[in-house]
Amino acid sequence: MVIDPVARRTDGESVRIARDVLCAGAAGAGAKICLPEGPEEFARALARRGQRRPVVIGDDRALLRAVGLLHKERELARVPVSVVPVGAPATLALSRLLGVPTDTVAAARTVLDGGERAMDLLTDDSDGIVLGGLRIPCADGAPLAGAAPLVERAGPVADHRSWWEPAARTARTALALLAPGAGRGLGLGLGGRRGRAPEHRLRIEADGVLLADLDRPVRGVSVTTGPDPEEDRGGAGADGGRWGGGRGFGRDGERDGGCEGRREGDGWDTGGAWDVGAGRDDGAVPYGSVGPDGGPGPDGRSGGGLAEIEVRWPDGARPVRAQARAVTVSGADFHYRADAVVGGPVRTRTWTVQAGAWRLMVPR
Repeated sequence: MVIDPVARRTDGESVRIARDVLCAGAAGAGAKICLPEGPEEFARALARRGQRRPVVIGDDRALLRAVGLLHKERELARVPVSVVPVGAPATLALSRLLGVPTDTVAAARTVLDGGERAMDLLTDDSDGIVLGGLRIPCADGAPLAGAAPLVERAGPVADHRSWWEPAARTARTALALLAPGAGRGLGLGLGGRRGRAPEHRLRIEADGVLLADLDRPVRGVSVTTGPDPEEDRGGAGADGGRWGGGRGFGRDGERDGGCEGRREGDGWDTGGAWDVGAGRDDGAVPYGSVGPDGGPGPDGRSGGGLAEIEVRWPDGARPVRAQARAVTVSGADFHYRADAVVGGPVRTRTWTVQAGAWRLMVPR
């Protein structure tokens, strides 16, 4: 087990409880405890695991770091990941979203007695990963689909923070709010009054289908993937439907069940979901690869491995929603928030769904 240094400093008692439960349950297997002091030692401890199953004790950032390292080693599909969430509630939102108990004892018992669940993730063209979802622009203060609001910058993780950083951050925020034009990034005008929503000129494509272009500014874009915690039990996702179901959303978010599109050349009705553009005259946007009546498509898959994409407009028009296996965003330099990490600036980035790319231990 790899115990994150931040978890040891912030909640040593929970770390002790998790360690005792895991060591007692794995007495015959010989658990190995690693206490890294930084990201380099964390990576070395994970690389030297041998045939042992990795168990991470820490917050969402520790989970992301472990999954990212296994992905870079190309070991992610082979090695199931276990996590015991330890940290402030705001830093455990991703673990909760993925279906991991945030109670220390329950999470430790899940490591010992739980079952593996295959999870989707997003990979980008710089070999980065996204487990829960991403938002453009990064919107540091606003969590995405339960993702942790505590944000890191992409790159090496600074686990050691100076005592004066919170005060300095507060001072910088106060000065920024007093500066001319302050608050525009939050949709606030002078004096903190609500102003026009921020606009971003981005070109957004989902599986090659154009959802937004540079001629019409967008307010933001969100992309989510990964199984709904209730998916295997026939439950509903956050939008009231099944994630990755290959169906679209009609007006006011209701499921669009009756439209079919024709893909030329193979005689297959894609049965695809259609989402009428928000206030546009260009008709519907087809996506998905499912057969008639929601059955498997020509690739044998029933709409699984799809990301949910939502494009929001500054004028409050109905968002455009789509499902796709790949989404490309391009435009002027933009930042994005992937789970708890802020990346960019970039001018173009493509995210692709990797269906069932990793396995997570969750309660049975």
